[in-house]
Amino acid sequence: MTFRLTLAQLNPTVGDINGNIAKARAAWEEARAAKADMLALPEMFSVGYQTQDLVRKPAFFRDAMAAIEGLAKDCADGPVIGIGGPYFDGEKLFNAYYILSGGVIAHRALKTKLPNETVFDEKRLFAAGEVGAPYQVGPLKIGSPICEDSWHHGVAESLAAQGAEILLVPNGSPYYRDKFPTRLERMRARVNNTGLPLVYLNMVGGQDDQVFDGSSFTLGSDGALVDRMGVFAEELRHLDFKKGENGWSVVNGEVAPRPDAWEQDYHVMVLSLRDYMAKTGFKKVLFGLSGGIDSAIVATIAVDALGAENVRCVMLPSEYTSQGSLDDAEAVAKNLGCHYDYVPIAEGRAAITNTLAPFFEGMEPGLTEENIQSRLRGLLLMAMSNKFGEMLLTTGNKSEVAVGYATIYGDMAGGYNPIKDLYKTRVFEQCRWRNANHRDWMKGPEGEVIPVSIIDKPPSAELRPDQKDEDSLPPYEVLDAILHGLVDEDLSVADLVAQGFERETVKRVEHLIYISEYKRFQSAPGARLTKGAFWLDRRYPIVNRWRDGS
Repeated sequence: MTFRLTLAQLNPTVGDINGNIAKARAAWEEARAAKADMLALPEMFSVGYQTQDLVRKPAFFRDAMAAIEGLAKDCADGPVIGIGGPYFDGEKLFNAYYILSGGVIAHRALKTKLPNETVFDEKRLFAAGEVGAPYQVGPLKIGSPICEDSWHHGVAESLAAQGAEILLVPNGSPYYRDKFPTRLERMRARVNNTGLPLVYLNMVGGQDDQVFDGSSFTLGSDGALVDRMGVFAEELRHLDFKKGENGWSVVNGEVAPRPDAWEQDYHVMVLSLRDYMAKTGFKKVLFGLSGGIDSAIVATIAVDALGAENVRCVMLPSEYTSQGSLDDAEAVAKNLGCHYDYVPIAEGRAAITNTLAPFFEGMEPGLTEENIQSRLRGLLLMAMSNKFGEMLLTTGNKSEVAVGYATIYGDMAGGYNPIKDLYKTRVFEQCRWRNANHRDWMKGPEGEVIPVSIIDKPPSAELRPDQKDEDSLPPYEVLDAILHGLVDEDLSVADLVAQGFERETVKRVEHLIYISEYKRFQSAPGARLTKGAFWLDRRYPIVNRWRDGS
């Protein structure tokens, strides 16, 4: 006895119900041609994930439910379809997994465990469903715990007790660094508890700050990894199950290799920008290319995501811009093959200085004058963005975003920040990785695209003579270690002092984090790489007088 299951690891778009249903229908056609018994699509695929409060809008969830009913009617003659979507029973809204068979909705599994941590707010959006029963597809009885349902004991075990022969788990599980081993551990626990094979089906693609990495996999009834799909790529895979004396097992599994964390992080930054552009309708980007390391890696990510023909680099020098920065910026643009504009700010800065001179008379120049340069650059870049219809990227790394070492309405201006969750020390290493590695999914050239001179020189904002970042901040190796403790690990000041950091330095960094919250509140979204990303992972008040006294 055999069963063919087609897994559709695909990339939906939030709100594009018709487009997502069209993708499902195209996958169904391929599954039918492959003589599959069932096509499985990920969690909430019909509406995209995450929808946030959009899913609560009655007109929206009714459109989605009608589209799923239409899909069932259109695909009556062929494989059964499993597809995620919202379900409203007249009183409550649920996260559901629909089983479409013979032209009708034959079964609905309702999500019972609603995640309400990190980037998830499902208790705000949905009601918790009751644990249902397995459903029959041909010779096979299937149980479908939905995503979070499989991360805890209870739902899978109940389905097994009711006669489920395999577990098919639809997911909308976003990436963070080194997440796969955690997924594997949780799913093996379900297999160990039920004795059933388990299929973990995840979506791919970028949505705002989150990227879904795919990496769908199947475990045998003994917990062994028998199949794994690739990362960050759409894929259809036909899995053949065969029933033997010990139940059902996969007979044609293939385990795709997994890249290391450096490659996965870089792929996330590329894919997040590519999908953000495609799904919002933008075609081209521009940004300030300063000759520093942050804008150099953003330039490289942009070219790898969109192609050099869609990337405009703009050098906006002042009298403090070094010849080395001018040379390095031009070299990056030339190496990548993208458009390069030279827009000096001296004339505009002089006009602003003259306008403000009567008000600032007798006062010493300082931070205000430095920030005028940054804000003038932001003004010029936004003007070019408006005129050319090109989205402005901002280039601040996580270290700068954390402590507010950036000018609001200046270098923070922009629509997306590819390196928002990448600490400065990782920026250096990520540049070295990209210089040494090239993959088929990169649209940019191979080789040393970021000059070593950029990687090796001391970081500087170049807003005053001989300025260095370490004039205002601890060395990045120290700063990033403290930030990782305070932001990513939620450690106390005392914890970090016990690790050997000076208390005065830790307290200063803590203070900078808290007083910069208002800047982050207004900052551009950016690719999420960790569980400590700024936005949904970490939500703090802007007004906050508390400080850690430990």
